[in-house]
Amino acid sequence: MKPAKTFLFLFLFCSTHLAAQQTINGTLMHDNIEREYILYIPEIYDPETPTPLVFSFHGYSSNATLQMNYANFTSIADTAGFILVHPQGTLLNGITHWNVGGWTIGSTVDDVGFTEALIDSLSNAYNINPDRIYSTGMSNGGYMSFLLACQLSDRIAAIASVTGSMTIQTYADCDPQHPTPVLQIHGTSDSVVPYNGDPFWTESIEDVLDYWVQYNNCNPSPAVTSIPDLDSSDGSTVEHLIYSEGENEVTTEHFKVYGGDHDWPGSWGNMDIDASIEVWRFFARYDINGLIETATVSTTAPIIEPEIQVLPNPVISSLTIRNKKEIGTPYQLYTASGKMVLSGILASEEHTMDLSALPAGIFLLRIQEEVVRVVKSR
Repeated sequence: MKPAKTFLFLFLFCSTHLAAQQTINGTLMHDNIEREYILYIPEIYDPETPTPLVFSFHGYSSNATLQMNYANFTSIADTAGFILVHPQGTLLNGITHWNVGGWTIGSTVDDVGFTEALIDSLSNAYNINPDRIYSTGMSNGGYMSFLLACQLSDRIAAIASVTGSMTIQTYADCDPQHPTPVLQIHGTSDSVVPYNGDPFWTESIEDVLDYWVQYNNCNPSPAVTSIPDLDSSDGSTVEHLIYSEGENEVTTEHFKVYGGDHDWPGSWGNMDIDASIEVWRFFARYDINGLIETATVSTTAPIIEPEIQVLPNPVISSLTIRNKKEIGTPYQLYTASGKMVLSGILASEEHTMDLSALPAGIFLLRIQEEVVRVVKSR
C-alpha cells in the first residue's frame, strides 16, 4: 500500500471524522520491515480511562483502507468507545497477506510478533486496557485472528472470524492459555474458504467450532436461534448457534449463513445481520478473564444501527439505496482505489442508481459518514 495513495483515500473517506475523531496513518519497524497500520481514536476516548482495543485484519489481497471502510467499525467505536486499529499486511508473491500457513507457506513474515509489537506501541501511546484486546478480520484476517488466539493468547481476550477459518498448521499447533470466546461468521456456500474445509490447507468450520467448544469446555449442544429473514432478495438465511456454559462463562458462537458466500454480512451478501455490530456485541461481554460481571459505560454504550442498506448486493445494473438520511443528502460512489465515478443526491427513502455503465468490481458508496461496500457483477 503506497503512502500517497493511502493518504488520498483516507482524505476522501475520513474528512467528516477528522474534526472530532482521529484517523492516523502509522508505521512501526518490526524485524527490519516498516509495517503500516491505520488507527482510529473515537471522539469519546478518555486518556484517564483504560480503553478496549480492537484489531480488524483485512483479507488476502486486500488492504487496511478497504477493511476500515466496508467493515465500518468506526461508527461503532464512536458510541462504544474502543480504539480501533487496521494493520496492513505485507506482500507474498506480490499479494498482501497474513502469514498463517496454509496457502501462505513460504512467507517468512512474523505477523504474530508484529501484532504484539503493535499492542506494545499503542499501549505506550494510549491508555489501552490490557484485559480487553480483541481481534477480528475478513477471510485471511479471520485466519490471523485464530492464529493470535492460539499463539498470542496471553494478550487477546476474544476473537471473531468473518469468512476465515484455521489452517491445518494453526489447528495442529494451537496452544491457547485461557478460555477464549470465539465467534465464527461463515456462509455455507463460501466459494473461497469452503465451509466443509479442504484437507490440504483449511479446517472445516465444524471442526474449528468443535475445537473451541472442547477447549472452552462448553456445552456441546448449542442453543439455535433462527434470525428473521429481513431481506429475502439476498438468497440466504441465518442461524445463530451458541455453545454456552464454558469455563469463565465464555461461549463459542456461530452465525451460520445458509446459502451465504464469501461476504461481510451487512455490507454485502447477507443483509439479515450486520457482522460488525454482532462482532462488537460479542466482544463487549468479555475480557481476558471471561464474562465481564459488571459492565462499564464503554461496553454498554448504544450501538448505532446502520442507516443505509443497498439492494441487491452484488448488483448487475439497478441499485436501490434504502436510507434514513434526509432527502437531498449527497452521495458519492468511489472505486476501491479512491476514484469518484458517480455522485448525486438522495431523491427518496428508496433511491435508485443505474450502475449498468460501470465495470464489474468493488465500489464504495459514501453518504455523509456512512460507507457501504458495493459489489458490481458483470
